[in-house]
Amino acid sequence: MCGFAGFLKKTALLNDPTNTLRNMGLAIVNRGPDSSGEWFCAEHGIGLSHRRLAIVDMTASGHQPMFSSSGRYVMAFNGEIYNHLELRKVLEEANPSLTWKGTSDTETMLASFEHYGLLGGLDTLVGMFAAAVWDTQAQALYLFRDRLGEKPLYYGWQDDTFLFGSELKALKAHPAFKADIYRPGISLLLRYGYIPAPYSIYENIFKLEAGEYACVSSRQPEVQVTKYWDVAAVIKSSVNDPFKGNAPEATAHLETLLETTISQQMLADVPLGSFLSGGIDSSLIVSLMQKQSSRPVKTFSIGFDDKSYDEAGYAKAVAAHLKTEHHELYVSSADALDVIPKLPSIYDEPFSDSSQIPTYLVSALAREQVTVSLSGDGGDELFCGYNRYKMTAKFWSALKKVPRPIRSLSSAMLTSISPATLDLLASKVPKLSGYGSVGDKVHKAARVMSSRSAQDIYVGLVSKHPNPQTLVINGVEPDTCLIGNTPDFTALDDIQQMMALDTLSYLPEGVLTKLDRASMAVSLEGRAPFLDHRVFEFAWQLPLSMKMQGNDSKWILRQILYKYVPQALIDRPKMGFGVPLRDWLCGPLREWAETLLDEQRLVQEGYFNVPAVRALWAQHAGGRYDRSGILWAILMFQAWLQEQ
Repeated sequence: MCGFAGFLKKTALLNDPTNTLRNMGLAIVNRGPDSSGEWFCAEHGIGLSHRRLAIVDMTASGHQPMFSSSGRYVMAFNGEIYNHLELRKVLEEANPSLTWKGTSDTETMLASFEHYGLLGGLDTLVGMFAAAVWDTQAQALYLFRDRLGEKPLYYGWQDDTFLFGSELKALKAHPAFKADIYRPGISLLLRYGYIPAPYSIYENIFKLEAGEYACVSSRQPEVQVTKYWDVAAVIKSSVNDPFKGNAPEATAHLETLLETTISQQMLADVPLGSFLSGGIDSSLIVSLMQKQSSRPVKTFSIGFDDKSYDEAGYAKAVAAHLKTEHHELYVSSADALDVIPKLPSIYDEPFSDSSQIPTYLVSALAREQVTVSLSGDGGDELFCGYNRYKMTAKFWSALKKVPRPIRSLSSAMLTSISPATLDLLASKVPKLSGYGSVGDKVHKAARVMSSRSAQDIYVGLVSKHPNPQTLVINGVEPDTCLIGNTPDFTALDDIQQMMALDTLSYLPEGVLTKLDRASMAVSLEGRAPFLDHRVFEFAWQLPLSMKMQGNDSKWILRQILYKYVPQALIDRPKMGFGVPLRDWLCGPLREWAETLLDEQRLVQEGYFNVPAVRALWAQHAGGRYDRSGILWAILMFQAWLQEQ
């Protein structure tokens, strides 16, 4: 895991381009504290900067930027290629005279590009990656991002200078960077809690989407962006080519696939472990790690004093059963609140999933022991884990038969009852008392009762606010893959449509952004075995009945996990990885929030519809409504703006 940045300049060069590259690298030193490198070609105005976190091949042979053997390609790369040892054997068979300078996956990638070409070489890679490659023969720059978007890549022209890098802070270190805020990006943040690709918080700065590559040169400055691996197309083709075997055969094949990818992802020249929440996904990853390890796997979990958000006891029980070397840290609200001032710097652009706080804390805990940590990310999207899928399965098939006017009236009646009142009522019902934020869930469900389709339901459930552009001055919401430019998934089941939409946007720009920034903030490499593209393709070949049966989500994962962990340790309601945000904003964070949402301050800054924002704050602070979701998004923008 590393970080990189660079620029391509069309006109007169900077006075000291190498120093500029060095500063761009220093801005992301957290991504690569072990070494640095810069390369600059004055003839073509192209420069690459790299920060290295050494994972495989700890020697100088893995130093970047790195040239291919012929000298045609020079590359700065962030990520890991898990099949690089197997790929080396294939390349050696094709070219017996091939020699290696070291054992790094960077050298393997470049050799693959030399042999197959850039696009052909991309097809050979199994892993997570983002990279910048200068083709000295074509005199063109290529940028590419892995199939499912595990690693980030920003880019864009600022006048006559093309900037690119792993994080925005690297681009901001270049003197050409303008830092003009993109107001529609604020509206996207207020809807989703993140800014979906291809947009960013800045004008004319974009994110490369998952499975894309871009090409640009001084001769052809218009950026050409192309899909080399289309997530939506892969989903549809996999569904159209279903697995032909029965459930036991599917379970056995999936277990074999996971064992293979976990074995590959456990290869490292540094200490390695895994996050463990005690849920299905992380417990299965750890079970299969421990199965293949001759020593106890190091596992890590975070516990909270607030028991309604605490899963540490479950993680500890699973760890004890699997005999891992378990490390846990119980944190108070004060410990968690101490993280909040760091968030604008960690996330680099506004990001408002409150589980970003415990994700950072567990990453910091793991980094004390290891340099690489596996995680269970991706399990929910691939195997039907989110509660919104259950809700759709239970209610939508019947609900959509009810005329919309009646559904709309019912929705209005439910939302007239405050979440706090609904929570109080739920606490008196034994079957509901174990679920957190019932009132908020009821309100979300009520808001989608008048939906026309599963895609409408999805957008309603994931939206922090139903019409965020009313909160942002000149913040007209642009089209995304979720609204306005959605792939045609009508051939899929309603639940499959929602899973596909999660995979297109929330997974890369929400879940994986959170994992990447939180782990990289402490120089920890996070790896997600469920996101091996071979696992992904097989998961989409499985019928929905192997993922959800009755009240059991992730059915097929459970069948594997029950071989290693007793069912009693696993079967319980899904909790998530949250924090008591509603209470914090009314308690210990109230003064901080009030300062950032001060009326005069908001007027002077000029980004928000001040009366509307102040009304949301008054409703929440008064305790009648839970507005923590939309308020956290606004507050994360305000805290980020304060840092700029």
